[in-house]
Amino acid sequence: MSAQANRVMDPSEWEERWQEGRIGFHQLHVHKMLENNIDKVLCGREGVRFFFPLCGKAVDMKWLADKGHSVVGVEISEKAIKQFFEEQKLDYSEELVSDIPGSKVFKSSDGKISLYQCDLYKFSSTIAGQFGGIWDRGSLVAINPCDRQRYATLIMSLMDKDCRYLLDTLHYNPELYKGPPFFVPEEDIENLYGKTCKIQALESVDALTDRQREWGLDYLTEKVHLLTPKAN
Repeated sequence: MSAQANRVMDPSEWEERWQEGRIGFHQLHVHKMLENNIDKVLCGREGVRFFFPLCGKAVDMKWLADKGHSVVGVEISEKAIKQFFEEQKLDYSEELVSDIPGSKVFKSSDGKISLYQCDLYKFSSTIAGQFGGIWDRGSLVAINPCDRQRYATLIMSLMDKDCRYLLDTLHYNPELYKGPPFFVPEEDIENLYGKTCKIQALESVDALTDRQREWGLDYLTEKVHLLTPKAN
């Protein structure tokens, strides 16, 4: 991480990316690593409440809702949230969130999906409780590297005692590309979560495409880990 330690993006930069349509991180289909490992996340549970940090307009949210689960997401861009509901053909309402001045929550008419438009670090368990599942795809790799401990503290505060947290990370040579998405080494995952969570490596794939080659990368490995709270 040392090569990227001082790299800082302001939330307004993410908003600009959405406004300008520079959203190469968005995927049109359900993420394969979520599909491949969903049974390990659910462990036979039904009606799980999932949290999506920095959710964008991920189609994964609709996929989980269609399976009978509920989803709460947080996203800085109102445009991303509205596009999600419109593209998924979901009726929704919007209202102000009194506990987070200047923010809104957008809710599907069936109540299964609630997306908060706010700064992630202003969100907390007092707003929407704790969760039985977390899908972190494009979130830990997107936040500023200097904010990782703050981020991990927030995520752990949102984990219910039976929570199963699926974490997607990227490995590449950080000397070749400044990010985002940022390089997250294994030792960072251990340092951030190892004291409170069991960490299990589930899957690792070669994710290098022409897009990353244009960034100057010669390899890109995508990894997913399953984190579960250690018993007290």
